[in-house]
Amino acid sequence: MTDTHIDLPQDQPCAFCDYLSGRRAFTVLGRNNIIAVLVTREQRGMGHVLVVPTRHYPTLLEATTAERHALIDTVSACAEAIDAAYERPGIAVWQNNGTAAHQAIGHLHFHVAGTLPGGGTDFGEVTEVPVKQTDAIAQRLQEAGFSLT
Repeated sequence: MTDTHIDLPQDQPCAFCDYLSGRRAFTVLGRNNIIAVLVTREQRGMGHVLVVPTRHYPTLLEATTAERHALIDTVSACAEAIDAAYERPGIAVWQNNGTAAHQAIGHLHFHVAGTLPGGGTDFGEVTEVPVKQTDAIAQRLQEAGFSLT
């Protein structure tokens, strides 16, 4: 781990690691040996997904060069699929490092979402949608051309 001054969330066990291992039900849109794409149950925008490394580490500062390249390439592929599937006038991408930046889960992740009908994305409390609904979002994104190589 990189020596940083960043205050990290204390969230053990890691929810993302549980999702990736299958210990907790979650929709995995795609996965390879470096990156996975999860369809979040907290839909803060249209087709909201999370791009995560399969290796557990908390912030962007710990990512290897290969992981950083894979992350941004996958974020771009997600944005393209969301644009094709939802035809939104905007796509939001965000990533937080540390609790002061509002990072809630201590596993690096990027959010990618199409804007809501009124514009922007929802940063307030949102109701979790069922896995059946996130599975349908995954299918829509795959039909729009998303694939993870």
